[in-house]
Amino acid sequence: MLYMILKAAISGILIAIVSAVAKKYPGFGALIASLPLVSVLGMIWLWRDKPDVPNVAAHAEATFWYVLPSLPMFLLIPALLRAGTDFWIALTAGCVLTVILYTILAWIGPRFGLPI
Repeated sequence: MLYMILKAAISGILIAIVSAVAKKYPGFGALIASLPLVSVLGMIWLWRDKPDVPNVAAHAEATFWYVLPSLPMFLLIPALLRAGTDFWIALTAGCVLTVILYTILAWIGPRFGLPI
C-alpha cells in the first residue's frame, strides 16, 4: 500500500509542478507537460512490478500509437479558445474528439497489426 501511495505522490507532484510553472511561463509549462514523464514513470512502475521484457515493450509500443489520437486535441482547444469559445466547451470538444479518435484507432489498429 505504501508503494501505491508513493507512486501516486510522485505522479501528483509532477502535475503540480507543471501547473505551477505554466502559471508564469505557459510555454515552459507546456514543454514539461509534453515530456513523456507519465509514460516513463508508468514503464518504471511496470518494470518494478513485473520485469517482463515483452510486456514492457508491448506497453511502450502501444503507448506510441495511443499518443497519436490525442495530438489533434492540442490544436482544436486553442483554435476554439481563440475563436471565443468558452474554456469548458473547448476542453469538452477536445476530449470528445480524442475519445472518437481513440475509438477509431482501437477499431482500425488491429486490422493493420497495431499492438492495441
